[in-house]
Amino acid sequence: MAFELIQLPYDSEALAPAISAETLSFHHGKHHKAYVDKTNAAIENTDLDSASLETVIAKARGSNQGLFNNAAQSWNHGFYWYSLSPNASAPTGDLAAKIDEAFGSLDNFNKQFAERGVGHFASGWVWLAEKDGKLSIEETHDGDTLADQGFRPLLTIDVWEHAYYLDHQNQRPVYLKEVIEKHLNWDFAAENLAREGTWSYPAPTYA
Repeated sequence: MAFELIQLPYDSEALAPAISAETLSFHHGKHHKAYVDKTNAAIENTDLDSASLETVIAKARGSNQGLFNNAAQSWNHGFYWYSLSPNASAPTGDLAAKIDEAFGSLDNFNKQFAERGVGHFASGWVWLAEKDGKLSIEETHDGDTLADQGFRPLLTIDVWEHAYYLDHQNQRPVYLKEVIEKHLNWDFAAENLAREGTWSYPAPTYA
């Protein structure tokens, strides 16, 4: 069994100019695909070859850094594609209430989310997450993930340079502003808040 590369849930031009089709072709078609392919190669003919990606991540953490990096990056990128939407929107209902409770307002959340992303040193991820009924902004460095750390991830933004450099060069703040103001998928965040357990990378399928 093998994990499949998640297909983008929108047209490759749909996020431009914040994220161009050229960036997506490299980021999704090369970077994400390489993580998935390396994960599949590492677990082939092992006791993990029919496990969920979340189980692979948990088993590899602290014991097999190479496998962990590739499995966690496969998961993070899949979650990231769904965290984005071609259309600007806003949270509603329970999610909106929890954002107001945690951050004071959506504008305050947007400002803090951008600041954490801009201030994140080197490569990594910024997340909107829930734990024990409360929302927070979290950061993971390099290929680390919240998939197995007791949080319920709601949204994430990739702040590795390959996520934005073709479009914005070293201007990470511009990339973050565009994504946060125009392309966060608040419907996906609400689904994650309401679901039992955390989002799972699509189940392994036969290659």
